[in-house]
Amino acid sequence: MVCTLVVLGGVYVFYFTDWFKPKIIHITSASRMTSRQARNNPSPDTVPVTFGLTPPYRLTEITVVPLVAWETNKLVLPLWHLIAETNTAQLKSFEYGQRIRGMKPAVAGSRAEPLQPDVTYRLFVTAGSAKGQHDFVAKPLN
Repeated sequence: MVCTLVVLGGVYVFYFTDWFKPKIIHITSASRMTSRQARNNPSPDTVPVTFGLTPPYRLTEITVVPLVAWETNKLVLPLWHLIAETNTAQLKSFEYGQRIRGMKPAVAGSRAEPLQPDVTYRLFVTAGSAKGQHDFVAKPLN
């Protein structure tokens, strides 16, 4: 009887809870121009890109790569790569190239590379065991 209860409990936990499912970060993106973004935009030929996270997360890693290059070589050099240095801020949104409190470039002294207009990129984010990815297109400035 006890074995049956343990097996039924295990089946319930496996199929009806989120304990064994990977945690996925849901990401959205938007391209729009504000005066602050115009000053801090690392890509002068494209409209600044803002990413939204649902729910807010304390990110441990952010990576942006060109999608075509990543599909042929998973070890492609990222255009923007941040890693957590200390206790990061809980983020609901962030901009491409933004300096984020508690995070530092993976390569010391590096900055976000400019995005090219009408090119598709892939954003990867990690927050502990939770991961997410999102494809976006850099829109031309004009």
